[in-house]
Amino acid sequence: MLVRLLAAAGPRTSGSVWTPPTVWTRRGAPLWRGRRSCQHHVPPQSCSSQKRVPGFSGEVWGSQRVRRTFIEFYRQEHQHTFVPSSPVRPRGDPSLLFVNAGMNQFKPLLLGTADPRSEMAGYRRVVNSQKCMRVGGKHNDLDDVGRDVYHHTFFEMLGNWSFNGHYFKEEACSMAWRLLTERYGIPPDRLYVSYFRGDVAAGLPADEETRHIWLDIGVPLEHVLPFGPKENFWEMGDTGPCGPCTEIHFDHVGGRNAASLVNADDPDVVEIWNLVFMQYNREAEQLLRPLPRYSVDTGMGLERLATILQGRRSNYDTDLFAPLIDAMGQVSRVGGYQGRTGASDQGRVDMAYRVVADHARTLSVCIADGVYPGMSGPGLVLRRILRRAVRFCAEVLQAPQGSLASLVPTVADILGDAYPELHREKHRIMDVIDDNEVQFLSALQQGRRVIDSTLNKKQTPGSFFPAPVAWSLFRNLGFPLDLVHLMLEERGATLDQEEMDRLAEREKRLSQSRDRAEDTGVKLDVHSLALLQNQGVPHTDDSPKYHYSLDAMGRYVFAPCTATVLALCSGRGLVEEVTEGERCGLILDRTIFYSEQGGQTHDQGYLTADALPDALFAVESVDQAGGYVVHQVMPAVAPLRTGDRLLLHLDQAQRVSCMAKHTATHLLNLGLRQLLGQRLEQRGSSVTADRLRFDCTAKGSLSVSLLQDLERSIQNIIRSNLPVYTLEIPMEQARTIPGLRTVDQVYPDPVRVVSVGVKVQELLAGQPDRQTSVELCCGTHLLSTGAIEDLVIVSERQIVNGISRIVAVTGQQARQAREAGVALSQDVESLSARVSDSAPSCIHSAHSLAKEAGLLTDAVDSTSAPQWLKRELQTQLKSLQRRCNTAIRKLENKEAADKAQLLLQKHRDKGVLVDCVDADSISMVMKTVNQLSDRVPGWLVMLLAHQRHSGKVLCACQVPKGGAPLSARDWALAVCHHLGGSAGGSTLVAKGTGTCDDITEALRWAEQYAQNCRLTPNLPP
Repeated sequence: MLVRLLAAAGPRTSGSVWTPPTVWTRRGAPLWRGRRSCQHHVPPQSCSSQKRVPGFSGEVWGSQRVRRTFIEFYRQEHQHTFVPSSPVRPRGDPSLLFVNAGMNQFKPLLLGTADPRSEMAGYRRVVNSQKCMRVGGKHNDLDDVGRDVYHHTFFEMLGNWSFNGHYFKEEACSMAWRLLTERYGIPPDRLYVSYFRGDVAAGLPADEETRHIWLDIGVPLEHVLPFGPKENFWEMGDTGPCGPCTEIHFDHVGGRNAASLVNADDPDVVEIWNLVFMQYNREAEQLLRPLPRYSVDTGMGLERLATILQGRRSNYDTDLFAPLIDAMGQVSRVGGYQGRTGASDQGRVDMAYRVVADHARTLSVCIADGVYPGMSGPGLVLRRILRRAVRFCAEVLQAPQGSLASLVPTVADILGDAYPELHREKHRIMDVIDDNEVQFLSALQQGRRVIDSTLNKKQTPGSFFPAPVAWSLFRNLGFPLDLVHLMLEERGATLDQEEMDRLAEREKRLSQSRDRAEDTGVKLDVHSLALLQNQGVPHTDDSPKYHYSLDAMGRYVFAPCTATVLALCSGRGLVEEVTEGERCGLILDRTIFYSEQGGQTHDQGYLTADALPDALFAVESVDQAGGYVVHQVMPAVAPLRTGDRLLLHLDQAQRVSCMAKHTATHLLNLGLRQLLGQRLEQRGSSVTADRLRFDCTAKGSLSVSLLQDLERSIQNIIRSNLPVYTLEIPMEQARTIPGLRTVDQVYPDPVRVVSVGVKVQELLAGQPDRQTSVELCCGTHLLSTGAIEDLVIVSERQIVNGISRIVAVTGQQARQAREAGVALSQDVESLSARVSDSAPSCIHSAHSLAKEAGLLTDAVDSTSAPQWLKRELQTQLKSLQRRCNTAIRKLENKEAADKAQLLLQKHRDKGVLVDCVDADSISMVMKTVNQLSDRVPGWLVMLLAHQRHSGKVLCACQVPKGGAPLSARDWALAVCHHLGGSAGGSTLVAKGTGTCDDITEALRWAEQYAQNCRLTPNLPP
């Protein structure tokens, strides 16, 4: 397998034994042509394995019909609102890498933090099919995928919800039973239900209510089974809403009592639906408190349901997977899919088919949702999934390069009805997979070279392969660890596994510490929010944050704001008073402070009290929860009470700078769409007082000319000083605006529309004559574009394949960036003139110029200057560096030849030449050794260079090819080990370092070692 994978990573030649079959690309041109001509993309309906199998009622249940029936049952018959699936990357939830349950997008509702003006806040009954991932944390199925017939990395969760007590246990259970037995026609005697039997240790009673509901519905007593908290008590996390759940299980066999097989890991008795009754909240101290309002959250896997309704025993035999397996079988060289598992699956062929089919779905869905293979977070997980799929394609299925990407159209055919973005993004998905496959194969080649080089440098035979090198290959190159083990085993080496485990644990701790962002603010929990609402505390009026104007001098003036303290929140919960030195969160009746949202950072400033005008309460941060704006105040310098009157003082310079950056971000979005096309999508943004950051889809890094054009287009709008218009309108009306830009987030309704140069009313009336920037945005903006003053893009790079990150500065920072660019240009021009005037006359001069080029390269990389200019300077500096290096090589070769001539005159007809040479670099010593070996090819040559100021010794040696009494590597290792150092190399050439005070003794020892080997070549010296 290793040979096949590494062969795939190497260059392809025309002399290949096997000619791959034709595989068609999305552009209609074949990637490969060969003896077998086939079209790789197989629509679900045309797959040979997809015979229409009737369900229990005699009807045919395709997966699309299964999904549609679920949604329509709740939407039409039980008045549920259909909510589309959220992307697999959670919205504003750093606790999750991926969405792993249907409830993730509704967490603000369950926690009580939803914006009361948003559409979500009005949800009462909801139904949807949610895209979910199980590849991280306690829900990680990645390593199990392929081993059995039911684990997946991506799956669909069919779910229905009731929020704020709209319905609870009785209605949830009766609707679920009716859907399964009447709509889907599943025989009731095949179904078993479980309920929570209670937990004495936690003080939780048995859920007898649910038990009686099932019995009243008609479920036989022997099919209603009690289980403990592990199976039947669901929790969102360490804290948050939770409660007992009831699960519905299906027996694939039937005609028996399978009660003892429920929750017994029997593949024939599987859970299909979980109904969670959220009636408690888990507090930080692990205490459980009843929720003020109950909710229902249910989830049923579409894949398992389709397996049942299509009369299959394996998820991979349904129309959700079989078309992908059929398509893969057309290019595989190892035979078709047989559905085997475990020991019967010889060579893991069927496992490979399942892995590739599963991972093709996962990659397509994630990339369509903007998650790209990368080096951290979700991107790192996706990179591992992609490389795992590539390995199974190449190693096991022996499919040609590009096969994985060519499955994407089939995925779109299977899932595109529910998730149309798969059709829209089909070409981009294929490009990303193809590009990453090429990168992986290149990484395999590079990893093989690193392993070979490291093994050649090993000093002691049988010692461990260094774990840091293996970890670097795994972490940085994505080189699979099992491949590392296999390559070492083939070379008779072993990995230091204990050290590897320590490195992995350290990485885990570092990751956890990064994810555990320092958060000392006081938060409103679900009980505090409910208490505020029950007490009738009104939501914070934050409209004053938009109240500002320009004075006669063109300066921004912010209206004064006085507010009343409505509530105080401390570590003790909601309180009437906080004492001096106590950190707290303030809820005011109104505020001028902007709370962090929409990518814009929160405002800064301070508060003063009417009664204590000299006491300043610094505002540390500002956030929102359930319509309340919470001002996090640093440890109070004086007591604060509810009812106190406060004057709000805004850091105006910080706010104006944020406004400039936010408006500039909108102009950047417009400029990019004008240059790269309207299909460009925003993938994230961040606005602070110092800089703006914008992430967007792009095939590759922007060229110098594109960066220049982009800056010019934005500067033209700045110079035009176009007015910035805002208007709050209903969401339904906003959606009618042509060219409206949105991002994946929950917007309030009514929503704020921000338009540059054209009034929103004109946009609502029809298409304007010219393209303009118009976006839904809750951020604060300038009143006209001129106040941006200037914009410079100081960085642009691909953070992952297909996603560009642009960083820009405005105003005074932009001017400083331009000045820094001019200074760098002058330095580079000066160096270029000195290099071009005349070739360096000595090695020292050449090294000095090369060092200056390196320092300038570092300066260009790290300086905030126009990115287009930095790219041009980097190109110039690379050319100068090459010229300097060429001059150094020529001078070193000449000097090495001169030194070799002198040494040959000193040593005549000896056969072993060991001497000292005056050189300050190992390359110079090595060149001299090469010159000597070229002139006397049968000699053993070793040169030492003693650095008298440090005592360091540079060592290089070479032996004749074929018939030498010793290897260069062994010779260098012995000498450098004698000098307290290390060495490495090959049989013919080696080099190393050590230290000594007496170079004469070192030369004598080195020569004696070689002479001993000549006398007894088969014995150790």
